[in-house]
Amino acid sequence: MRPPITPAPPRPSQYGLAPELVTKRMAELPGMTSVLVRELFPDLPEVIYPVPGASREEEAAVIDAATRASLEDVDMSMITSDKSVNICASHHGFTLLGGYAYAQMLRTIRDVIVERTGTQNVRLRAGVGMRLRETEEYIKAHKLDEYFGKGKARGVAPIDEGIPIETEIGTLYGIKAIYDADFIVHAHNSDVREVHFHRQVDRAVKPFGMSYARADTRSTYHQNLGPRGANFTARAIFNSDFVKSKFAFASFLDMSPAGVVGVMSDNDLYRMNEALTLKGLQYYGKIITLFGELSDCIVGLDFPCPVPYVFASGVIYANFVGANVDAFDLRTLPPYTWYTEAFYDASNQPLSKAVVEVNPHIRMVIHNYAWGGYPSSFFSRHTPTIVVKREQADMMSRCPMNVYYMENALIADSLDTAMQFAYKTTGTDKVVIFDGAASGINVSESMAVELVEKAKLVSEKVDRELMPLWLKQRGLEKYI
Repeated sequence: MRPPITPAPPRPSQYGLAPELVTKRMAELPGMTSVLVRELFPDLPEVIYPVPGASREEEAAVIDAATRASLEDVDMSMITSDKSVNICASHHGFTLLGGYAYAQMLRTIRDVIVERTGTQNVRLRAGVGMRLRETEEYIKAHKLDEYFGKGKARGVAPIDEGIPIETEIGTLYGIKAIYDADFIVHAHNSDVREVHFHRQVDRAVKPFGMSYARADTRSTYHQNLGPRGANFTARAIFNSDFVKSKFAFASFLDMSPAGVVGVMSDNDLYRMNEALTLKGLQYYGKIITLFGELSDCIVGLDFPCPVPYVFASGVIYANFVGANVDAFDLRTLPPYTWYTEAFYDASNQPLSKAVVEVNPHIRMVIHNYAWGGYPSSFFSRHTPTIVVKREQADMMSRCPMNVYYMENALIADSLDTAMQFAYKTTGTDKVVIFDGAASGINVSESMAVELVEKAKLVSEKVDRELMPLWLKQRGLEKYI
């Protein structure tokens, strides 16, 4: 057993508990260890980031070189010295491994555009979801406002002024600030994130219907059509004459559960989308399938993000909540998690037998450190939850989207007290910690044994049965 991996540090934010109040991390508890993702699945590619033992500057140089290499064959001839360019980003990229790699990719894209085209008018537009000021925090934390120049880096929110976009299915609405340049560059990341939404279909296109869209359009994912049914809105926006006239190229931070694999850039987003679809299934299909095979356990939330977005081995907690259903199999109903409270009645019972329950193997959740700013009451209603410290409980209760979160949660004075209660109540000592540990996952020793024992069988099942099915469903039989 190896020692636990250092978790992602607390981040100052108006949406989370003050870092100085996070006095103990779950990885520091007795009996905790770690498992490297590439130990579980040796066929995962080598990562270029994080770099063990390297300084922040050395790691930045690695991402800079990878980004420049990816841009060598990208056509930028449409951009001339008198044109303006918006590099369009998303808040999700900044939650990956501290956001350093993503921020560096954005800097390098800006530099290469300036070097190759002569234009000095390159701006950053970073989209966000419900935490309307979150990307402003990231921009300042990574000093992107200074790097891009005064007034050129800004966060944009889905309540900002919209712009009508005529599409083949009618008028949809983008955020005006996204499209207020002559050209746009789509700068995103490839982690599967909300796979229960997009089901690894048009993953590369999705931000055009989310991060870059007005609330009344992006809500097709949340309130209207629901999981995967809304994918066509993003494709319709990207296919519009308006967006195609502005689109220059895309650059993606290529992610695996173990870290950054590289950077991909292309003028053809659909060609990139096919490659990212394949990689997403290959890289994440096994770890998410493995999560679905785990026995009863205690889950720890210990990462600077809202409850559903905390990370373990490159996978968010929301995917663990739905791991009892194969989210990659397009024949199955998606796991109905926090987005679909409309499928439950006033007593929190499913309106239909078709509604899939949350993962029954999550016996208890220890909320040691996770933000508000996203509707998360669904989680505490459906899984016994203990929130560590009164200050964190009060923070959740003050959050307009989580006023009912504590109605179904207990408060513990300390992390140790919470764990003692969890062990006694659940009868299991198996723990999975969502704390953003780089390259691996922090777990209890008993859970480490189970992960290693089941990983080989899961790997064989995915290679033999599931990957051919997933690829065929997406028209990618040529990769079987």
